[in-house]
Amino acid sequence: MAFHDGPDPIHAAAIDDAAQALLSAWDAAREQVTPRLSAAQLNALLAVERAEGVNLGGLAAEMDMLLSSASRLCDRLVASGMVERAPGRADRREIALYLTPSSRILLAELRRIRRLALSSTLERMSLSGRAALLRGLSEFAAAAAEPAVGSASARTA
Repeated sequence: MAFHDGPDPIHAAAIDDAAQALLSAWDAAREQVTPRLSAAQLNALLAVERAEGVNLGGLAAEMDMLLSSASRLCDRLVASGMVERAPGRADRREIALYLTPSSRILLAELRRIRRLALSSTLERMSLSGRAALLRGLSEFAAAAAEPAVGSASARTA
């Protein structure tokens, strides 16, 4: 019998189901904020929030999309008042992207709605279940932040 140290398929299916519940809470919150944002628009705002002053190429790379697609997405966010363009600090020819006050308010409201929904679900869990979930999700986030063995980012490191 071969030794297998990875997660078994039953665990993977349970994790997939749990992830779907989390994604549903995420999408429900996104649908409740005004103005409504597409998933791509929200992801772009979050990317700009994580890296204030990111340029268009950096945004495209962060979102794993073509530069032209990122440019059109950015154009829509600028037109809706969610993102501001400014000359780059290091290179004035480069355009830096920043969140507007209205997008910061929108992201705060989105997080408030999402946390309320998650809190409601977490209240129905046992204390030990919540503690185990927190430990597991913390470990998962740390593992996800590490480059995968054999990936391009691991090879170039």
